Order: sequence, then structure tokens, then C-alpha cells
Amino acid sequence: MTVKFLVRTTSRFDRELKKLVAYHPELPDHYTRIVAALKQDPYNRSHRYLIKKLRGVQTDDGQYRIRSGRFRFRYDIDGQSVYLKACSLRREDTY
Repeated sequence: MTVKFLVRTTSRFDRELKKLVAYHPELPDHYTRIVAALKQDPYNRSHRYLIKKLRGVQTDDGQYRIRSGRFRFRYDIDGQSVYLKACSLRREDTY
């Protein structure tokens, strides 16, 4: 039996997502894939997703990060709920 997680968003996340979608029309596709992944395996026990547990981050600041293309999503896990906290874009000149 597979345990499903409930994915929720914060108001900060919703604002950031809305701003990014205005300039990046491909973002909704990435978001849909990320939500599907987090519903299945937010701890990344299967090692199928680009998820990293961040060090030195407090519980309410998004202790986990999942990436999809240039987009980064930070989230916390509380029981059977996943709370998306932040959405950001990695710049082209980062590396």
C-alpha cells in the first residue's frame, strides 16, 4: 500500500509562483510534475527525484528543496502533509 501525501501551498509560495508564471509559461508543467512527485515520495526514499535536505534551515523555512529544470521549490513535511514554502528560478549565470 502506497502512502499518499497531501500537498499544500503557503500564501508566499502562491505569490512567487504567480510572478514567475508571468515570465515563464513553462512553469505550470514543472509545477504539476513536482506536485505529483511530492504526493508520492517527498522524502525521496526511491532516489528518483532531485530532492535535497538543506542544512542549517529551520523547520518553517523549507527544509527540503526539489528542482525541475531551472526552477527550485522549497518545502517542509509535517506528518502526511507537504507544505510548499518558496518557488524560485536559478539564474542563467549562476554557474
